[in-house]
Order: sequence, then structure tokens, then C-alpha cells
Amino acid sequence: MTDALAIAIAQVNPTVGDVDGNGARIAALRREAPACDLIVAGELALSGYPPEDLVLKDAFQARVASVAEALARETADGGPALLLGAPWTEDGAVHNAALLLSQGRIAGVRFKHDLPNYGVFDEKRVFAAGPLPAPLAFRGVNLGVMICEDMWTPPVARHLAGAGADVLIALNGSPFEADKVRTRQRLASARSDEAALPLIYVNLVGGQDELVFDGASFAVNTGGRLAVRAPAWAEGITGCRLLRTNGAGWTAAGGTLAAAATGLEAIYMAMCVGLADYVNKNGFPGVVIGLSGGIDSALTAAVAVDSLGAARVHCVMMPSPYTSPESLEDAAEVARLLGVSLDQVSIEPAMAAFRDMLAPLFAGRAPDITEENIQARCRGLVLMAISNTFGRMVLTTGNKSEMSVGYSTLYGDMCGGFSVLKDIYKTTVFALARWRNQQRPPTARGPAGRVMPERVIVKPPTAELRPNQTDQDSLPPYDLLDRVLALLIEDEASLDEVTARGFDAAMVRRVWQMLDRAEYKRRQAPPGVKITPRAFGRDRRYPITNGFTRLV
Repeated sequence: MTDALAIAIAQVNPTVGDVDGNGARIAALRREAPACDLIVAGELALSGYPPEDLVLKDAFQARVASVAEALARETADGGPALLLGAPWTEDGAVHNAALLLSQGRIAGVRFKHDLPNYGVFDEKRVFAAGPLPAPLAFRGVNLGVMICEDMWTPPVARHLAGAGADVLIALNGSPFEADKVRTRQRLASARSDEAALPLIYVNLVGGQDELVFDGASFAVNTGGRLAVRAPAWAEGITGCRLLRTNGAGWTAAGGTLAAAATGLEAIYMAMCVGLADYVNKNGFPGVVIGLSGGIDSALTAAVAVDSLGAARVHCVMMPSPYTSPESLEDAAEVARLLGVSLDQVSIEPAMAAFRDMLAPLFAGRAPDITEENIQARCRGLVLMAISNTFGRMVLTTGNKSEMSVGYSTLYGDMCGGFSVLKDIYKTTVFALARWRNQQRPPTARGPAGRVMPERVIVKPPTAELRPNQTDQDSLPPYDLLDRVLALLIEDEASLDEVTARGFDAAMVRRVWQMLDRAEYKRRQAPPGVKITPRAFGRDRRYPITNGFTRLV
């Protein structure tokens, strides 16, 4: 019987579908790890998470099995064993599984019991639920292995404790949300207390489409005593030592306690990691951004430079007759501060061409929003032409407030491959811009100090599609709008519930109607980094054709 077990927490950044590459990275981490007994990687680390319908392909399942068996053979070298997540087929059913690879073989398999089917999770679509798991025996220690959702409610942890587990190990693919770190630690502490066992929580890291995983793995003892915390946003190994004490069972010994990433820093890092992995994993050489002189495009450019480096960011200013001299100056200053190239392409000739082309059809009609939308679409056309020619992906710059109420133009400012502000309300855009002007994340590739002039932050937001236009001509002030939107979207509050908070009833109804009517636009928007619990897309699914509006 052993009295100590050295565990290495492996935060892995997998690419969904790249089973060979993921296996090679896990093998490399195993070789790099300090002497230990067991290396633990996160949920579905071998396939990437979420694999979605890939797991329904026989060829994909066979590849996962082949790479898992190859990794298992490597453990015959006398080095550490591996505990990792992978999709696994048994008796014709595909499971979300944990595999224990030890002494040259697959020594044990456990299946996820509680399959989530809410928000971004559709696991019941592709996986079969497993039974309540038994502990895995490993070198004299009974490992109580849980997979992600199994830890969020009491039954699995209680079952494992009753079955003789000595320690709880939770393999996770837990996507980032603002302040979710506290939620995870609170729930892990609750499971640890209920089972009277230490708990090791191992998370993935990196971006996958709209999801981003922040790592921040940890070990906790009963009473909420944090023993170990791995760095957020970083792939790598963090040690955790389990000790048996006379008559008191097992305890996680104190170790590395990396600083927790919270608040605006965590949101900014999520945007950077999400963008970098989307661009790099999909093989784009860089990005192109329409730099307007406004705060949204300035913040988008800052995130792009911090994620990818200035050489991979191409900015374009596309003035119209309504573009102010201040906007031209501000765009140029943003580009100078960030060190990016800035080209200027006037859309005035295109506007004139469309005006002449459509004159016979529009004869006798006064200009209206059609002409404004044409300007946005001219800009979209320029950006897509640059993207097609140079291969760089267009970044859209719209924020969540605008997307909520449809303050955007299809095939105009909405065109592009990815949006870092998609789940960021306008008031948070202002806060992030001020934060980045004062702070430089440690992993940032961009400069220290200011990344945009103060005027970009303080001037009234405007699309500059007509003379003297501001956003507040057609929208409530953003501090009011965002509070109402958060209640309607994140809290699913009714109109009466929002009004009861002291907001004007007519304004609330108008915002709700704009939110409802813009669903068709959001369905055609590019993916973007998930920040809130109710990001547009898989988190919030409403019908486009929707008669309920007329009933309320």
C-alpha cells in the first residue's frame, strides 16, 4: 500500500478531429513531465471537445481507438501512467469516456454518467450515458473518476465515495464564462465535502470555434482548502501530490497556486485565445479589419495584435462623404499605436456607381436606410475582396448590444469569418478599452501602454452613414440598453419583470421587439468568442418565424 501518489495535471489544447496531433501532444507532455505516477488530461482531450457529429463516424472512432492504444503501449516504459478523456465505443454505443493507460495497456475505462443537454452542450445527441462509475484501482489507490457534468451535481461523487474511492478526479471540458472560475471551485468544494475526499479538477485550454477553455485546473481539500491551482490560458504540466495521513485518509498537498484570472483580464484573455486558435487552427495567415476610428474596431484590432502579432493584422480605413476628419485621424493613430499597416480605400466611387445603377428603379424616392446599408455593403465588399486576394480572414467588429437589436447590416458590417466582440456588450467594450490602455496581458504580442487615443473611447458612438449621426438617434443610451438586454437575454426576464426594475415600459417593449425581430440576422452572423452564459448561437435558440411577439 502506498502513502503518496504524484499526479501531474496536464492542461492540453487539443484540436477537434486532429486525433494524431492531439495524441502526439499528450505524449510530448508525458515526456516533458517531471517524475510522477500519473498524468491526467481533460475531457475528450484525445479527440478535442466538442467533437459533435464526428463521433458518429466509424472511421473517427477507429482512429481514436488506434491512437489510444498507441499511447497505452508507451506506458510500458516504466514511466507515468495516463488518465485522459476520449470518445469510446462499447457494445455499439459511443460514450464520453475516461481511459486509464498503464503498463502498456488500456487498464480501465469509465463512462460519463450525466450527459449535459443545455446551452452549448448536445451530448445526448451523440453519446450514450454510462452507469454510475466504480473507482479505478491504480497502484494501491482507488481513483474516483468523474467526467465534467458528473461533478456538477452530487450523485456521482457520493456513489464513488460509497464505493471506496480515495480521491475524486474530474476530467473537464468546461468552456470559459465570465466568473465561472468561482462557480467551478464552489461546486468542487461541495463535492469534496460531501464525499469527504480531496478533488482534482483538470480542464482543457484553448479555443474551439466559439468556445474557449481557460484551463485554471486545481486541487481542493475538504473545507474548501485550495491546494493547487494551474495557470489560466496556458498549456502545460502542474504537479499535485496526494498524501495518505494516519487515520485521516488522503490529502492534496500544497503546491503551485497560480493567480486566478478574473474580471476584465479574463474576458480579454478569452477573446485573445479564442481568436488566435480560430485563426491558427484553421490555417489563416492573418486577419483584415475595417478600422473606422470607432471604439469597436479599435478594440478588435488591439485583440488581434495581442493574439497574432502586428505583422498578421491588416487594417483598412474606408471613408465615405460622411466620415469625419476626426475618424480618419483616430484610425491612423490606432494603427500607429498598434504598429499595424493601414490602407485607405474610399467607398465614394462605389456609392456613386450604385446610386447611378439604381436611379431608374428608385426615381422619385427620397434617400433612406437603403443608402446607408449600401455604404456598409460597399465596405464589406472591399474587405472580402482583400480577404480573397491575400487569404486573410475578415474580422467583424460588431458587439453584442448591436447584434441584439439588429443594429447591423447583413452582407455589410456583418460579413466576415469571426467576431471577437460578438458576446461583449457595448458598456463592456468601453471598460475593456480603458483596461487595455492601462494594462498589457503577459502573453500579449502588442505594445505596452495606450493602444487607442482617449478620443476613441469618449466620443459618441456613430456609424457615420449620414450627417451628424449617432447610435443614440435610434437606440437608448448604452448604459440603459445593456442593462435591459442582460435581463432579457441572460435572465430570460419577462417584460413585466424588467419594467418592475424601474425601466420605462415603452422602452423595454421596444428593445424586446428589436431583439426578437433581429433573430434572422443573428442566424447569419459569424461565430464569435463565448463570454456570457447566453451567447448568441447554441446558447440561445429562438425561431426566426415567431408569432409569440404578437401575443405579448
